Amino acid sequence: MGATSLDEIKALQRNPANIRNLCILAHVDHGKTTLADCLVASDGIISSRLAGKLRYLDSREDEQIRGITMKSSAISLHYSTGDQEYLLNLIDSPGHVDFSSEVSTAVRLCDGAIIVVDAVEGVCPQTQVVLRQAWLENIRPVLVINKMDRLIIELKLTSLEAYTHLQKILEQVNAVTGALFTSKVLEERAEKVKEEVDRGKDLSGDQVYDWSTGLEEADDSHLYFSPDQGNVVFASAIDGWGFSIQHFACIYSQRMGIRSEVLLKTLWGDFYLNAKTKRIMKGAQAKGKKPLFVQLVLDNIWTLYDAVVARRDEEKVKKVVTSLGITVMTRDLRHSDPKVLLHAICSQWLPVSRAVLSMVCEKLPSPLEMTAERVEKLMSIGTRRFDSLPEKTQELKTAFLQCSSGTNAPVIIFVSKMFAVDTKALPQNRHRPLNLEEIAQRREVARQRHAEKMTAGSLEGALLSDRTPAGAKTISLTLKDSKPEEEEELKEVFIAFARIYSGMVKKGQRVFVLGPKYDPAQGLSLLPERCSAFDCVPEVPHLSCCTMENLYLLMGRELEELEEIPAGNVLGIGGLEECVLKTATLSASLACPPFSPLNFEAAPIVRVAVEPKHPNDMPKLVRGMRLLNQADPCAQVLIQETGEHVLVTAGEVHLQRCLDDLRERFANIQISVSKPIIPFRETVVRPPKVDMVNEELSKQQKVAVIHQVREEPSHDRSSESQHVDPDGLVTLTTPNRLSTVCVRAIPLPQEVTVLLEKSSELIRTLELINLSLREGKTMDINLRTLEAIAELKQHLEILLQGRKWRNAVERIWAFGPRRYGPNILLNSIKDYNRVSVWQCLKGRHRTPDGSLLLC
Repeated sequence: MGATSLDEIKALQRNPANIRNLCILAHVDHGKTTLADCLVASDGIISSRLAGKLRYLDSREDEQIRGITMKSSAISLHYSTGDQEYLLNLIDSPGHVDFSSEVSTAVRLCDGAIIVVDAVEGVCPQTQVVLRQAWLENIRPVLVINKMDRLIIELKLTSLEAYTHLQKILEQVNAVTGALFTSKVLEERAEKVKEEVDRGKDLSGDQVYDWSTGLEEADDSHLYFSPDQGNVVFASAIDGWGFSIQHFACIYSQRMGIRSEVLLKTLWGDFYLNAKTKRIMKGAQAKGKKPLFVQLVLDNIWTLYDAVVARRDEEKVKKVVTSLGITVMTRDLRHSDPKVLLHAICSQWLPVSRAVLSMVCEKLPSPLEMTAERVEKLMSIGTRRFDSLPEKTQELKTAFLQCSSGTNAPVIIFVSKMFAVDTKALPQNRHRPLNLEEIAQRREVARQRHAEKMTAGSLEGALLSDRTPAGAKTISLTLKDSKPEEEEELKEVFIAFARIYSGMVKKGQRVFVLGPKYDPAQGLSLLPERCSAFDCVPEVPHLSCCTMENLYLLMGRELEELEEIPAGNVLGIGGLEECVLKTATLSASLACPPFSPLNFEAAPIVRVAVEPKHPNDMPKLVRGMRLLNQADPCAQVLIQETGEHVLVTAGEVHLQRCLDDLRERFANIQISVSKPIIPFRETVVRPPKVDMVNEELSKQQKVAVIHQVREEPSHDRSSESQHVDPDGLVTLTTPNRLSTVCVRAIPLPQEVTVLLEKSSELIRTLELINLSLREGKTMDINLRTLEAIAELKQHLEILLQGRKWRNAVERIWAFGPRRYGPNILLNSIKDYNRVSVWQCLKGRHRTPDGSLLLC
């Protein structure tokens, strides 16, 4: 485990105020894993010379070959600054768009994030995605502008040009953050106005509403990245250096006699140093002066690169080394690669690990600083608001905020994903070094066995020589113990990637597994008040029990077994593969609600059909597909009605990794894979009013286009059973001529589409209620949910006006796609009275606790 022992980490885990749970987020190839290597090397786990080359947290072979991270992995680091000691639970996440689901699993478990941006490429598409994911999870980000060496070596910019370039990158990142903040404020203002309207307040009259008022009142000063706030580090992880302006402010305050507070405010910005008056003045750009950041910081770095890399001036290098007061080994000075010497100098002068970890400890929050807003968001799922949850459930908010590990604190854990580990990598199966006593004991046992073998061999030889005729040959066959297939298959075990939000977790402890549809109100009503997971629990919908058989400390490629882990830490849990598929909420309290689902930015769209090359291997394929589905948070495994096994992934690289895992890890068989298919969906839009060159189409041209489409002959086999009339009504007759289906597709008004997209969670809840009613079940529904459904119906009635949409809301058959999308299917069959989708608004009975009983 390097310089930090397991006992030291155990001690640090008990102080949540000095714990930092953070992840590294960035676009692909912006240097996340190289930066992670530098941070890992600072703890003595790997050599600093191998940082950036080893890619320690990329433990998979295909990750090393491709040079990209595919799986998020965690490691615990110890960092000391002053008299404070910190435990950093660091998670390195992928940057490729195909693996953005891994980013979602990492972000949920963290309180802060390091956003890495390439100094040359700037803000890229995936940078915007990770900033949005961090925003949605309410975690605090800090910024590292990496690959600064590329500005010198590749782009060959001057220090002043580099400063201007860095300013633009900061503006780009802050623009993304500002857009997210603006959208949040506008949404909150819109909800506030809506609530005021619902309360009957008169907003008409002389009152003038201005959207900008909400933005002016909201405080966004803490959101943006600025070097003078200490949340930005400039770095070159591959060369081992990085700095924040606080470091140079401390250096120059001693040399120049200027207070460090003044330098902190002026080192970044339009300030320059007046050589005559020895004062810092404003207006460097207007007066054509070098900004302070260029003069005092960048010029020194540019000079070092010029001496070491460009000119290879040995005398100047020695002067620089002497002035910095550092020691460089002779072999580094004589090395043929100048980058080796550069790394040796920079890693001592401006170590990147010190700059980044100091910023992390100072600027990122501890588990004790979790905001109430984030807690409420985690505990609210779907349309269920926090204030509508049972009183005992709302009381758990205090447990989240206190992050206590006391005996009375309820255990609350969230599992963000399940990952597969080779059984040989488990601590209990790992070969440990033997002491002298054990070595001597094993040597004695080996001697005895050898002596017994020699004795048995001499006796057997004597017997055979007596019985075997001369010239005959003897053949000895040794039968190996045939291991059953089940033992051979148990090569992979699943570990849950989780975080403890409250309570002390112990090995062998039993907890409740809360499914995504678990209702705490129902659980509290069906079970006794002090019921625990150790009791014989009767059947409750979406509730089960499990035992946490093993607890692990995640150390990158290794696992360390622990007996207990306090609140606020990231951990691995063994023994949950039978209870948890992908994600789950674990708790010792029945009042705990399931956490809100993860925010996945990319949906799986690339699908292939998979089958074994040898039909006898079908059971192995089925088992392998099941394991793959559990091991990957984004992959989906489907079985079609025809019996075909389908694998759905996020992209080409993700598909290749899943197929490799299926062949080599989970199924261990040869498979045949079909060509990838990407689903293609069409929509209905109004005919265009302008052509390709933006010229208006005449009425005759429009009619000609429409008639051309209608009159095109259909050479399809189904042309005989299909008819399209001039009004767009498609009539389709089934092959047996017993049924006829008539469908007409027309575009919905834009306002309706927007409303349905915003109300997708509410429509999904409506579908679940209707399903329960069709099955004859009674449901206890919160009053606010029914009010929201009634409000949705009312809005649709207002928006769907006119002869074409007469009585359309009452005729809604279903929403789609997947029963909650922005499309509606209307029932236009004459004399067919189908049960309304709004049936839950009828037959309501109020219960004593204020909720409604549907029957």
